[in-house]
Amino acid sequence: MPLKVSVAEKKLGVFVVTPVGRIDTVTAPILERVVARLLSSSPKYIIFDMGEVEYISSMGVREVLRTKKELAARGGRFAMVNIQPPVQQVFDIIAALPEEEIFDSIEEMDKYLSAMQKKAADRAN
Repeated sequence: MPLKVSVAEKKLGVFVVTPVGRIDTVTAPILERVVARLLSSSPKYIIFDMGEVEYISSMGVREVLRTKKELAARGGRFAMVNIQPPVQQVFDIIAALPEEEIFDSIEEMDKYLSAMQKKAADRAN
């Protein structure tokens, strides 16, 4: 199954990237091209919604980590949501992403971000 990737702007500068299918050696370049175009717009936040990803290879992991690294270098943030158990197991095995970058849903991530912003605002006052 070929990889399909959609991008939606959730709010200004916050983008949800939704890959559907397998991210492997053959399909990872598709994700790479989509992310490269997105990074050129200087996003503040990129969220990978992995709910429809059934398999990820080392090339797919490489692309996820490359996105995270490039976004961080530009002052942006990264998260993943809706990770399916087989894909989650890959990331667990390599311990590639901190827990605070993996969420069960976009709603859970929104709650986390709201709490972090409130905490920062409280410290500033």
